[in-house]
Amino acid sequence: MKPTKLLNIEPFLTTAGGRIECLRCTAMSKRTKLQCGKPALKTSKTQKCQFHGGRSTGPKTDAGKARISAAQLTHGRETQQIRAERSKAALVLSQLEDAMHVLNMTTAPRIRGRKPNGYWLLTTLDEVREVVVLDALHKARGPVEGQ
Repeated sequence: MKPTKLLNIEPFLTTAGGRIECLRCTAMSKRTKLQCGKPALKTSKTQKCQFHGGRSTGPKTDAGKARISAAQLTHGRETQQIRAERSKAALVLSQLEDAMHVLNMTTAPRIRGRKPNGYWLLTTLDEVREVVVLDALHKARGPVEGQ
């Protein structure tokens, strides 16, 4: 592990040739690990400048919070439904990979990274059978309404 470096946050900034002392923005750069050099806004509760969210107060009502939550997408073509479908496909592939390892069908290393929602490691033949039976039941019943 890398040794962690203590970050020195300077609370005040002197401007106008030393005549004005004000609060300094506490935002830190991810790349250089340096503190922002702009003065914080007086109205900022988080001691941030206008570029790092000093004017933002966020949604206050429950409806506003729900709207922001629903709109949190990384791209215009990326919807929550597409993400759910991709996660389900990744789940099927991960469990298929586990089944192949349990049945000694492969010696390849397992896929690295975060596992999809609903994943559990298959280590025995009984667990593989259970997954196969559950998958067959879901296919026989058809799609569930509301999904």
